[in-house]
Amino acid sequence: MADGGRFDPDDTVAASSTLPLGTTARVTNLRNGQTAMVRVRDRIAGTNGRILNVSPKVAEVLGIRRGGVFPVTVAPLAVPQADGGVRLGAGTGLAGQRAYVTGRDRTTGRGGSGASQ
Repeated sequence: MADGGRFDPDDTVAASSTLPLGTTARVTNLRNGQTAMVRVRDRIAGTNGRILNVSPKVAEVLGIRRGGVFPVTVAPLAVPQADGGVRLGAGTGLAGQRAYVTGRDRTTGRGGSGASQ
């Protein structure tokens, strides 16, 4: 992963095209209202409006059973700053953006492709 750690599909992590590494955010599935907390630990290319790719564990918490692009609200709660500080709150303007969410593999019960492998 971009932060130097190993990817664990059972961890509550995400990869983002826009949020800095180390950001903590609340992700809410707009289809069912389920919410998960994530920490951004990896990067993705931002294509077709996708800004977030979550681990299989987060997809499960959000009630997503298959991979695909799902509408979510992304509310950054703590965003690391270049000066070493942390900005609190959802002031990044990402609320309501679509996120790429990886669902669970139905045959094994494990994650398909995760945030980064």
